[in-house]
Amino acid sequence: MNKFVTFVSDIRVSALLCSSMTVLLTACGGAADQQDLSQAKQQTQTAGYIVSTESTTAATMPVDALTAVRADGDQAGPAAITPQDKGADAAPSSATPYTEKDFALTGYGAADAMPPRATTTAYGATDAAALAEARGQQAVAPAPAALAPAVPSTTYNFYVAPNGNDKNAGTAAAPFKTLARASKAAKPSTTVFVAPGTYTGGIKTTVSGSASGRIYYVSSTKWGAKIVAPGSSGKAAWDNRGSYVDIIGFHVDGSGSKWTNGIYNGGSYAMIRANHVHDVAKGVGCNGGGGSAIGVDSYYKGIKSDVVGNLVHDIGPVGCRFIQGIYVSTSGSVKNNVVYRVSEGAIHLWHDANRVIITNNTVTTSSTGIIVGGGDYYHTKGPNDYTAVYSNIVYDNKMGVSEQGQTGKNNTYRNNLVFQNSTYNFRLKNGLKHTETVTSDPLFVDYKRTGTPDLRLTSSSPAIGRGTATEALEFDYLENPRNAKTGYDIGAYQFQAPSTQE
Repeated sequence: MNKFVTFVSDIRVSALLCSSMTVLLTACGGAADQQDLSQAKQQTQTAGYIVSTESTTAATMPVDALTAVRADGDQAGPAAITPQDKGADAAPSSATPYTEKDFALTGYGAADAMPPRATTTAYGATDAAALAEARGQQAVAPAPAALAPAVPSTTYNFYVAPNGNDKNAGTAAAPFKTLARASKAAKPSTTVFVAPGTYTGGIKTTVSGSASGRIYYVSSTKWGAKIVAPGSSGKAAWDNRGSYVDIIGFHVDGSGSKWTNGIYNGGSYAMIRANHVHDVAKGVGCNGGGGSAIGVDSYYKGIKSDVVGNLVHDIGPVGCRFIQGIYVSTSGSVKNNVVYRVSEGAIHLWHDANRVIITNNTVTTSSTGIIVGGGDYYHTKGPNDYTAVYSNIVYDNKMGVSEQGQTGKNNTYRNNLVFQNSTYNFRLKNGLKHTETVTSDPLFVDYKRTGTPDLRLTSSSPAIGRGTATEALEFDYLENPRNAKTGYDIGAYQFQAPSTQE
């Protein structure tokens, strides 16, 4: 069989999707196993690996794409701060004291304001709706909601800035200097605001929040807090083991680094949201150690984590089959992400991935667009089943949407735009069929295979109004509201009239 592996998060029935900048937390329970990374065993088989025959020996199978970070042991010590960049990443000089205004949320659209403590609400449609639809039952449309979610008020607030000091109290006027120091101070119901500036990667966070009090790490200006890798900083820019943790709005630049992973999450009920991750694993050799821009892993018993609204591009050496964009090996969701130029799978599910919701992503210019697979299980017996793939644009890759490994009969593929994938658009197993598929050029504003494409929709796009509201968020990648009256659009962007496009 032609074998591709991808991570898949689950379409869960009883638990709500846990929030990123918003709130959603009802019955989420359990914490990630805090085993040391060095205890992780080497695994075989990676997402996006193709074998040409039905049988594959262990000697020829590649190592798991997240093994590199699992086998690395503890990362580098507390993150230090490099001299700040000028321009967008510049921070106030040490002669200028900080105030709370310096940490005001900026660049998150409707989510910029800090509201009073929010009540628990569903994040998008209910998981039960997707599961019902997967079983061919009547779907339930999501209830109307406000615009993009904001970080709710928390009991504790700490602040980090490039010219801070880890001996400070961590207040807005006297901020910490490193995320590592802020992480030690964090406890359930904490927000860590990070000012614009350049920070050294190799960050490791292990403290967990709770279902009623999450921990939020927030770049106060979207993409203003830039994580880079001068010198040695481990295998990942950010290694999170805490549960009920949100990582929001950071710029992870792997240029010139030896990182094989951008943001790695081993905890449960985590949210990786609105980050910009690029040029990860570009400077490493192509081997079975693998890697990914954003990895959500089940090895430490993490479950139900979500990857929402991230920009991921230029990941891995060209032609390498072992490097993925968004890689999921547990339950959860992948929504509203823009992914392009990835060595292998733009979105890849494998290991314990099952019941994953993959909706409203735009993926292009990669080896494979979306891989739904299961195998080499850590804590389950598989297969990858009840996974929903709805309203995604999968355009101009070598392969489009592919099921690999052990997959079930209840996976569903609906309302996707899949076009111009040179080898095939769909390859499903178990007699499954895709439905309501659009097979036309998506007509982006400015599509190109090199440089910076503009993957918003033009007014003539066949993706407009052709998506489904089932399991979609009420806002898009830019945090503009989805329009229920004109119909939900396919892909990460909801079409906006020229006067309102950003």
